[in-house]
Amino acid sequence: MRRRLLAAVLAAGAAVLGWSAPASAAAGDPIHAAPYVDMGSWPTPSLTDMASASGVKSYTLAFITASGCKAMWFNAYDPRDAWGKDQVDAIRAGGGDVKISFGGASGIELAQACSDVGALTAEYKAVVDAYGLRYLDVDIEGSAVAEPASIARRSQALAQLQQQEPGLKISLTLPVLPMGLTADGLNVVQSAVSAGVDLDMVNIMAMDYYQDVDYGDAAVQAATSTEGQLRSILGVSDAWSRLGVTPMLGQNDDHHVFDQSDLSQLVSFARGKHLGMLSFWEMTRDRNACTGATYQCTNVPQAPYDFSKILAGYSG
Repeated sequence: MRRRLLAAVLAAGAAVLGWSAPASAAAGDPIHAAPYVDMGSWPTPSLTDMASASGVKSYTLAFITASGCKAMWFNAYDPRDAWGKDQVDAIRAGGGDVKISFGGASGIELAQACSDVGALTAEYKAVVDAYGLRYLDVDIEGSAVAEPASIARRSQALAQLQQQEPGLKISLTLPVLPMGLTADGLNVVQSAVSAGVDLDMVNIMAMDYYQDVDYGDAAVQAATSTEGQLRSILGVSDAWSRLGVTPMLGQNDDHHVFDQSDLSQLVSFARGKHLGMLSFWEMTRDRNACTGATYQCTNVPQAPYDFSKILAGYSG
């Protein structure tokens, strides 16, 4: 566990790095741009270095997974020990904030491992308490998106968690196609709403379509399709502010490409619609700016943080 720094020291460090620390930012301003950071990357990513180099202030930290019915950072560190909290404090001192994301493609999400709703709620709350979270994200993909039992448990637990933490903003991150959320994804959202969860946002993974489409156009189409679906489920006339879009930078797993011009297209579209949030997968790939395995490289011509600098100014 890294030693926790005093807030005054963190604020001074932020000033040295050259990014300002408005007192009200972490307390009340919404997060509109929050790229994912794979906190399991080696060496452990430095959020402050990324913020200084990229201009991005807020991040979605991935992933909390299940070790039995216990929350763990990628099955390695106990969040109750506030692993990485010094980094979170520094980001907040710099005027940003973090979301912490549960689940992901590789790990087991807590709702799949905990058979008791009360125990599941307690695990979510332990992470919220350890980091003083205002934002919690659940990334539901693979088999988890189609498991009725874990979906129901998660929905009930998130509703209970919000009753205990009334200001907590919860987002669901789900796979998408250009025509919108799949039937399974829609069921996940409907289950949460029916259980009483006040969803801050539904974040779509605009990636890996395995279709012969332009990935910039497809991201816009997926957002447009999903907004219509959310209007119906949430019972609102305009769901753009409740929608997030997360593409995969550069080469996707299906070998299609989402490049810098595609992200510029998406940001321009989002500004016109006042989209709730933009993100991407993932910061260390943008930092590395390399050619190689897709878990660490974008495989497109770029300078470090090219994509981040396009995203950094997005403000909803």
